[in-house]
Amino acid sequence: MSFGRRDGLILVVAVLAIIGAFLQGEGRWLHWFAKPATTLLIAGIAWQARPAASPFYRRAVLAGMGLSCVGDIALMLPVDAFVPGLVAFLLAHLCYIAAFRDGLHAGRGLRAAALLLGAFAIGNVLALWPHLPVPLRVPVLAYVAVLASMAVLALARCWQRPLMQAESARWAAAGGVLFVASDSLLAWDRFGGGLPLAGLLVLATYYGAQYAIARSVARM
Repeated sequence: MSFGRRDGLILVVAVLAIIGAFLQGEGRWLHWFAKPATTLLIAGIAWQARPAASPFYRRAVLAGMGLSCVGDIALMLPVDAFVPGLVAFLLAHLCYIAAFRDGLHAGRGLRAAALLLGAFAIGNVLALWPHLPVPLRVPVLAYVAVLASMAVLALARCWQRPLMQAESARWAAAGGVLFVASDSLLAWDRFGGGLPLAGLLVLATYYGAQYAIARSVARM
């Protein structure tokens, strides 16, 4: 399947997942089917890329997307599986961390990214802290630390990569930033009293993040 056709299919299935998020009753099957299906279709981009430059990067990204699919399923179940979903996505971000740190060196880019995203993560957690149930505070704090680390490495990779890999690094950076946005929106919707059009905002940024990370493999 060409990238044009695949991208169109991903967009259609992602839209179905978002529409399904607003449906109730029997209509929820659309969301249950389309949400993980979109993640798997996006993973297909990384699967078929087969970059010769860094097969480890590709394997790590695919592992992260597989774990993300597990997290998708956990978070959409009709029972409260928030913690298992959180663990699945935490492990996914560890896989993305392994990919993004491959070949990365300490320097100004890493320090600048850490300062920028560290400040955002700390401010977000402090604002959300009073709304978090006590049993979830430590798991959420651990997740935020891993998420921020993933995004820091993605940004630093963008600011340090040589010109020949610049496009891949830009896609990775976009994915990292969009993941922070998506998970922040999800946290405020779940614990901060709800957000208007949360299903649209969370899923649009989430699929954008996964798509960008997958494209970073295709452009290696």
